Amino acid sequence: MKMVIFPLGCLLVILSSYVLRLTPNMAIMSLSATLLVASIYGERRYPVLRKFQWIFLGIFHYFSELNWCNMLYYMLIISMIQDKPRLTQTLPISLLLMLQYTLIRLSYVPVDTYALLVSLFDLLTSVVIIFLYHTLINSEVEKRRLREKNRFLTLHDPLTGLLNYEGYMEVLHKTVEEQRSFLLVLLNVNNFSGFKKESEDPWCTVITGTGQMISNHFTEAYGISRYAGDRFAVVLPEIQDVEERMSSLLSVQLQGLQVSYSISLYPEMSDSLQHFMTVAEDRLLQQQRSKWLKNEEEVFRSERLRAVGELAAGMAHEIRNPLTAIRGFLQLSRGQAFNIAPWYEVIMGEVTRVTDLTAEFLQFSKPHANHMKPEHLGHCLERVMSLTESDAASRGHQITLEMTNEPVVIIMDRDKIVQVLINLIRNAFEAMTDPGEVHMDLLQDGDAVLISITDTGSGIPENSLSTIFNPFYTTKEEGTGLGLALCQKIVQDHNGKITVHSEMGVGSTFTLHLPMET
Repeated sequence: MKMVIFPLGCLLVILSSYVLRLTPNMAIMSLSATLLVASIYGERRYPVLRKFQWIFLGIFHYFSELNWCNMLYYMLIISMIQDKPRLTQTLPISLLLMLQYTLIRLSYVPVDTYALLVSLFDLLTSVVIIFLYHTLINSEVEKRRLREKNRFLTLHDPLTGLLNYEGYMEVLHKTVEEQRSFLLVLLNVNNFSGFKKESEDPWCTVITGTGQMISNHFTEAYGISRYAGDRFAVVLPEIQDVEERMSSLLSVQLQGLQVSYSISLYPEMSDSLQHFMTVAEDRLLQQQRSKWLKNEEEVFRSERLRAVGELAAGMAHEIRNPLTAIRGFLQLSRGQAFNIAPWYEVIMGEVTRVTDLTAEFLQFSKPHANHMKPEHLGHCLERVMSLTESDAASRGHQITLEMTNEPVVIIMDRDKIVQVLINLIRNAFEAMTDPGEVHMDLLQDGDAVLISITDTGSGIPENSLSTIFNPFYTTKEEGTGLGLALCQKIVQDHNGKITVHSEMGVGSTFTLHLPMET
């Protein structure tokens, strides 16, 4: 703009001077004007010419004696201050140039009050121009800064400073438009366990740290994006060692995080960008699913080993007590010529206890034998009643049965269900120290059958309800602690469940939930 307007202004003044013929020193005036125009056109190549422009303008003004030169002074002021952002740098230059203009002007006009007021006005005008110039410049700078900031916020994630999804898509489209092949690495952070737990906001800390590590690891990336919460996308040039670098990133910098990733090459996998992205996302989902299944398998294996360990420990503890008693009585018999007659009954009782415990443990731990077939549940309950009525009478208890008149058929192993019900009823008998009542009820609930056994015993403490089905948990002096655990396993083998509700001093209710035959 300056290269056009400033010389045109000079030429306008020169032409007006020729037309008006105001000075006899036309040669000097023309030379100075020519030098001024030449310095403007040549200042880019020879910056030193800027230092002489005010001299050329002053000579031209002095010999032309034209007040119109103030326009050239204003243009020169703008030219000289455009690369100086601070007011303290531009205001002195403006005042000095306008002072030059004023002194030259006063040399060819009468010095009176009017001339002095005009000169003062020119000085004030230069100050106003400077302030307006800085106001406009600062306004444009602020607008440009806000535009850049808004664009940054539009395309970047505020937490990590990486590209967001929109910025990620812009990089992909730009790379495709440039007809460049690229690698797309997608990463998904599955969990944050064991990573900077001391932080007040571990999620933000992990996400920020992960983004920084990925950025440091792939400095040559066309773009790195964080999107969908815990996913990262890295657009890379086609490099050969990407697998090795990913392994290094996961094993060293992202150690402690479970990260699934996929690597896709464009355009080898698909010519369409949309289809390529779909394929890349699908590959990532497959990796996540594979890792999830592997983790589930590890958890199941760990739980199974823990359960086996608990069973083995419980079994060893339960067997050790009778074996210790048997050993003690045998040692006593040594002092009586190995006569075990006084302790025979006790020893046989302990042997029987070990035998029963071993039988229950084997029944609990062995795979379920498949003797399932459709059976009438009413017949099963009637058999249970016939097997427990005499025991109830001998203890002074009363047992009752209530069930629907409609036949209820389920697929079951009849002997196993009978075993469960008898075990629960005998537990109910033992829970009632005084003569009480046990009520067995059968009803339908949609596609399920509910069998409930309610007693009027002392009840089960609330803190024990969550542990009564654990193997070897018992409150009885002679119990093995495998009864309820075995009942639960049998019911689960029938695709059902067993629940318990108890109130201290009121009684307990055990309920079997079994699916009906469809």
